[in-house]
Order: sequence, then C-alpha cells, then structure tokens
Amino acid sequence: MKHIVSIGAITAAAVLSSCNSTTEQMEAPAHGGDDFQWQVDRFADVKVLRYQIPSWDDLKPQQRIYAYHLTQAGLAGRDIMWDCNYRHNLEIRKALETIISSDVDKASPEYADFEVYAKRVFFANGIHHHYSNVKFAANFDQEWFDATLADLGVTLSEEAHRAIFDPEFDAKKVNRADGVDLLLASAVNFYAPDVTQAEAEAFYAAKEDADPERPVSHGLNSRLSRDTDGNLYEEVFSAQGRYANSIKEIIGHLKQAQAVAENEGQAKALGLLIEYYQTGDLSKWDDYNIAWVSTTGGDVDYINGFVEVYNDPMGYRGSYETVVQVKDFDASERMAVVADNVQWFEDQSPIQAEHKKENVVGVSYKIVTVAGEAGDASPATPIGVNLPNANWIRVEHGSKSVSLGNIEDAYHQSAGKGMAKEFGFSSMHNERAEKYGELGSKMHTALHEVVGHASGKINPGVGTPKQTLKNYSSTLEEARADLVALYFILDDKMQEIGLMENKEPGYAEYDNYISNGMMLQLRRILPGDDIEEDHMRNRQLVAGWAYERGAAENVIERKVIEGKTYFVINDYDKLRGYFGELLREIQRIKSEGDFEAGRKLVETYGVEVDQELHAEVLRRSEPLNLAPYSGFVNPEMVPVIEGDSIIDVKVDYPMDFLGQMLRYGSNYSFE
Repeated sequence: MKHIVSIGAITAAAVLSSCNSTTEQMEAPAHGGDDFQWQVDRFADVKVLRYQIPSWDDLKPQQRIYAYHLTQAGLAGRDIMWDCNYRHNLEIRKALETIISSDVDKASPEYADFEVYAKRVFFANGIHHHYSNVKFAANFDQEWFDATLADLGVTLSEEAHRAIFDPEFDAKKVNRADGVDLLLASAVNFYAPDVTQAEAEAFYAAKEDADPERPVSHGLNSRLSRDTDGNLYEEVFSAQGRYANSIKEIIGHLKQAQAVAENEGQAKALGLLIEYYQTGDLSKWDDYNIAWVSTTGGDVDYINGFVEVYNDPMGYRGSYETVVQVKDFDASERMAVVADNVQWFEDQSPIQAEHKKENVVGVSYKIVTVAGEAGDASPATPIGVNLPNANWIRVEHGSKSVSLGNIEDAYHQSAGKGMAKEFGFSSMHNERAEKYGELGSKMHTALHEVVGHASGKINPGVGTPKQTLKNYSSTLEEARADLVALYFILDDKMQEIGLMENKEPGYAEYDNYISNGMMLQLRRILPGDDIEEDHMRNRQLVAGWAYERGAAENVIERKVIEGKTYFVINDYDKLRGYFGELLREIQRIKSEGDFEAGRKLVETYGVEVDQELHAEVLRRSEPLNLAPYSGFVNPEMVPVIEGDSIIDVKVDYPMDFLGQMLRYGSNYSFE
C-alpha cells in the first residue's frame, strides 16, 4: 500500500509515508484549542492521543450503522495481526491482560514497571516495537511476574517466557540487514521459524500465473509452513483455513454492512470481499480490488484486508488492517484538483519518457475523517493511504488515495514547539515553519499519495518489485513517491491550480524534510543501531544523497553553532533539481528491476548512521522530554437498539488507553 505514517514534525503534525511521508512530532498540551482533551496517556517513547469524528452527526442513521458494522468487522480480526507479528504474542497478551484485570497491588513499584511494559506491548500489537522492530526489554521484576502468574493460575509456555526475558531470543520482528538470511533473522510469524530465505524464494519462483501480465499477489494472505515430511506449503488465511474463527466473525459483520450499504457498488464490492475471505482465493482479491477502486460514490468508505507488506522481510505477506472513513466534503472538493491534474504531473515528471504512463486512469483523492481503525493501522496509524497495491490494477483500473484529515488535525492540535525551538536554525525558519509548515506537510502528503504512487510504469517483461528489488522494494517505492512530492511542491503548477498562494509552504517542507532525514528521525533508534525501517531508510537516503550531490556548491550546508548541528538549505531550486535527478534514477531502477543499483543506493545512503550526530540529537532531545511516537485510542461506537434492531449509533471518546485495550481483548478475542 502506500501509507503515510506520521512521525511528527519539527513544525507540528508533519508527515511521513504505508506510505504507514513523515517528520518529527512535538509534545502535546493537555488540551487543544477547545475543551477536547487530546492526550490521554504517556509512557516510554509513546504518547497516546484521541481523535474526533466531526462529521458523524452529519451522516444519516443508516450510514452510521454501515460504519459501525465495518468497524466491528475490523476489530474482529485484531487477533490475526497479533499472531502474525509473532507466534507467542497472543499467549503473552492474555497473560498480561489477566494480571492487569486482577486485584494485584497496583500501587506497588513492581506493578508500575510491569504496566509500562504491558502498555508498550498493547501499543505495538506484540512484544516487538511497532517501528524499530526491536523486542522490548522486560524492565520489570521477573520474580514478581512469575509469582503473580502462579497466584493467578496462569502458565506460560517455556518459549513464550523466554521470549519475554531473553534479549537475544527472537530479538527482531523484521530484520532487513544486508547479508543476513531475512527469514531466519526475523521473528515475524509469516513463516515457520525454520524456513529459510532461499527456500521461500524457490517456493515462489516456481509459481506460475495464468496471465503473467496480471499476476495475483502470491503469498499475500498465508503463512509459509512446513509439513511433517519437511515440504513447504501455504496456510491460507480464510474461513476454511488459518484464523478461521476470526475470519468468520469478520464475514458476519461484513454481511451486516452489506445489507445497509449506501449503494449497489459498495454492496457488490463487499460481496466480493466476503467471497475472498471465505475461500482465500487471491484472484477473488483482485476482483474485489477492481470493484472497490471503481466505487467512488457514497460518504462512507473503508480499507479492509491483508494489505501492507512492510512486516514481511521478503515483501509478500500483507498485514491485516482496517480503516473506516467518512468523506470530508469541503476539504475533498478543495483537493480534488490534485487528482484532476495527475496526467499533467506525469507528463511533466523528470523521469525517462519510456517510464511514464501514457494514460493515468481512475485516480481519486479524498480528505476523510477516520471513524475507526484496527489491526496494523491501530493504535499507530498512517495519515495517508493509496491503494490497491497490485501494479496492474493501478495501471488498468486506477487507485484511491486518501488523507486522514482528522488524524492530521489531532496531531496538529496536540503539538507544541519544543522541537522547533531546539532544532530550527533561525527565527526566519521557525516563523516559516509555524506559518506554512502544516500546509506544506499536507501538500506533500497529497502529492506523495495521489501523484507519487500513481506515477511510472514497469518495463514489459520485468517482474514485480517484490521479485526484482526484493527487500529493498518498499524503501525505494517510498523514496520514489516522496521525491515526486518534493519535486512538484515547488512547481508553479501548485499556484496555478490554487493549492498554494506562494512557494513558502514548499520551502517549509524542504527545510523539514532535510532536517528530519538527516537528523531528527534518529531519535527513533538506539545508539549504535543502523536504520532498518523502510520509511526511515527512505528519508535518510533522499536527504543524504541530496546533501552529498550538492556538496560542491554548498546547496545544503552543515552548520555547527555552539556545538549544535543544523542542515541549512542555501539553494532551493538546485535542490529541487537534485530531487528530480534522484527520482529519475529510482524510477529507472524500479522500471528495469535493477536490484544491484537499488541495493547500492539504499545501503550507501539509507542504512548507516552518523553515530556522533545521533548522540547529539539524543542529547539535545532529552531535556525536551518528548515522545517520538504517537498513536490513538479509537472512538467507541455504541449502537442504539430498538427491539431486535440497531436504529442508530452514537459515539463515545474514551480517555483510558489501557481500558480500551482490555475491552478489545475481552470482546474481540477469537484465536
């Protein structure tokens, strides 16, 4: 997919990109501009926020009921994401839930340390960090933990217990380091623990498609396992296969949603999605995506399925996620001009002519209000999404792009100015960021999602990027989309079509992107570590390559003042030209399937960290006491019952992150 994952920004709620474009985030005050309290919790490196659904009351009761059933369908699959993330997650989660729900002394220091660990696990949908993929350290009293479980009559398997307390055991959920066996080095549960990368590559190399020009997404909805004879086979996720209990619950809610759909197109698409879940047939998944992307009417829409492949080190398997959304009519109308001009952007792109699409079809773009999320989209959420992922469907049938407007607004409302004050180079830069940074960030998101992911084509006879570019595919795709956005945000076209009055928002986004890519995002990794997450690699690659490219002319200047480092752009137009050069090369790599060139770019610019600069960023950030990650509690939908029927749905905004996690565990645990 293509997410844009928010990390926060030097300006405020800036962007990153499932595509889960970004920047660094600020501290939240207790309240926003009104009486709504945005921040509800803070622990470890995380702050938990709330978001509002301002358009909820504008919907008709039938639409609210439709959104309710779609949201319930999403929550019904919650266990799937936990289990896919790691094979012992569900067992561990249930043990944590039992302790928290018991009458154990919650005023004790042992419990306080344990609760922080538990909250981190709930936030990440497992025992590995949601972004860095590194396993959480069990910084609580093991003897207290074991005695408490014994008192409660709970037994953990030996391996699950080891997973909590042995730091070397299954230490990383996803490991993309160059030279390692990507599967044996990764703990993610998309593959049996003993399946090697070479075995998996051979397994999928033997797959044949009835129509090679329209390949199905092999492996998207399955676990690659080994039978008693040692042979590999796929455990398909379906109502007849793996996760059948959860998927039957999903299907039940989707059928109820189908019965109250807004139009025939929505009902048809939901019917195909139900058929796909019943059988696991990937050709049915393609049929569904074609129907879904063609259905642009209605006020309520959704994302549901095994979608993004970032959690698979080989890029085959999709993580379960759902987003239920309501159209923001005013904002969507203002931004529709981006999709209306997508062919112009493609024609004017600096990529090679043979890599351009002659006819970009079916691109839609909406600003939406999120009503509920689940799976890999919650608690940490993207702020922009572009789907479907199958390249041939995008070429022939188009794509849907959305920006999650109320999520961006929540970030903005909860933002402070500590990072800007510490890392902004001058008062001029800070003033520009405050005045234009939010608009620049939103323009970057729109261009990244609508134009970036719709741009370019693969040469005839070249395989899909997951086949040709392998573990570098996602990083390069996100870099490509970011570069499209960076290149065009300073184009005169942005003023011509009325999206920006001047270029100041573009300059603010350039400042923010370079600062984040070169420095600020390093807050997210531990001292001594390399960068492994795709979006972080992408941003450092783009910023680092541009910095080196312009070194002779000092286009980006590294300034050190009183021991503090800043990266200052001296020539925005030349930097834009460099972004165009890099975009041209990355599109060539994707179009031609040039693995070695892609590998060299990522490994040279996107992986290794300047350890002195990293130490400085951590040192300067520490006194600010800011959480580098944010996520959300979801609004909770309460059905209004009359007789045996739901006649309407009301919305509550809970204030307790841990309470919501326990309710989810109690109400949506089917595995």
